[in-house]
Amino acid sequence: MCAIVGVINSPSAAKTAYYALFAMQHRGQEASGISVCDNAEITTFKGNGLVTDVFSAKIINELKGDMAIGHNRYATAGKSSSGDAQPIAANYSLGQISVVHNGNLVNKDEVRNDLIRDGAIFQTNMDTENIVHLIAKNHSPHLKERIISALEKIKGAYCLLFQSRHKVFAVRDRYGVRPLSLGRLKDGGYIIASETCAFDLVEAEFIRDVKPGEMIIFEHGKSEFESIELFKPESRICAFEYIYFARPDSVIEGKSVYEARKKMGETLAKKSKVKADFVIPVPDSGVPAALGYANASSIPFELAIVRNHYVGRTFIEPTQEIRNLKVKLKLNPMSSVLKDKSVVVIDDSIVRGTTSKKIVELLRHAGVREIHFRVACPELKFPERYGIDTPSFEELISANKSVEQVREYIGADSLEFLDIDELKSSLGNERKYSLVSFDGDYFIK
Repeated sequence: MCAIVGVINSPSAAKTAYYALFAMQHRGQEASGISVCDNAEITTFKGNGLVTDVFSAKIINELKGDMAIGHNRYATAGKSSSGDAQPIAANYSLGQISVVHNGNLVNKDEVRNDLIRDGAIFQTNMDTENIVHLIAKNHSPHLKERIISALEKIKGAYCLLFQSRHKVFAVRDRYGVRPLSLGRLKDGGYIIASETCAFDLVEAEFIRDVKPGEMIIFEHGKSEFESIELFKPESRICAFEYIYFARPDSVIEGKSVYEARKKMGETLAKKSKVKADFVIPVPDSGVPAALGYANASSIPFELAIVRNHYVGRTFIEPTQEIRNLKVKLKLNPMSSVLKDKSVVVIDDSIVRGTTSKKIVELLRHAGVREIHFRVACPELKFPERYGIDTPSFEELISANKSVEQVREYIGADSLEFLDIDELKSSLGNERKYSLVSFDGDYFIK
């Protein structure tokens, strides 16, 4: 779920990368970093915290060069430490290299153990470092061949950016599980980013998505790029990008995230016949689905739960104690609107159930008479292994309880989810999706 960005052949590469990472802050809050190259040397700066915490104007101005790559970290492999922040920069036989990665390698332990047996000494806990070691130990005189050889040894979902002193390589796995898009900057340079919302902020023109299985090679000073099909594409974009992770103003694989979420809400309304005074979203990711539900059901929409925007996303927080506190810090129902009312509450998902339970408790305390909880995705029954840090089977409430048992646990008067076919219909049946959280189809083994 991390954010990655590459800026190529642009005089203000580091500054553009900074703003792009700022636009994609929702994809990772643990750490941020940028590597910049002036065609002679790669300079890297990174640290724990939000983009605005890590970088000052002074630091950005010192990162000089017309090629940069950047990263916002959301830990799925490794630990929450500054040493596991990206980019990973290293010196090796061909010079300097810097790498950023969004995704998860399913054979990371096997590859890491083989490398250690061959004498590799690891400096971080990240699966990304596997790729750096594979590149370093290869004897090809060309970085492109070394990258390709490394990719043939790893398995998983990944979007990768590799920066040398003269080139940037962008790679997306054959399944295209995580999003990656290509744009052109006003100064003629290129930008690669996890989401198109980054293009809007830096006023870049969207060109196209990086294709599943594709490698794009940018060279310093050249206006054209090279495209290579490394692997036969078997596209399976992650449905959770549309459900929760992506910003609603992004477009992924040609689909507006906002419109997809509205459609999920409309589908919920068609299957769920309930009388209520209001439809209220759990902000912010539940808002588009709630709008769709309200439009399809003709029940008035109310923003009756106010969000404190200075509190981060509860799903990403590492401990249950912090998650519980943040629900109360983050969400506050308006009693004046809700007292004695019957409401339909729309949320994007139920993971552990603890957040939903707290929301229902807050609404009861505000005087709500009836709470009909509606979820704009299917039941989460399986851990996701391709770059989303969903919990274990034991922690996933729907893996262990029926819908009725979940309803009892969260305290709602009724509860309904979309089923898998309804989700696919909402997203569009013209392509396959990664649905492992719902159906347990671990197609990358």
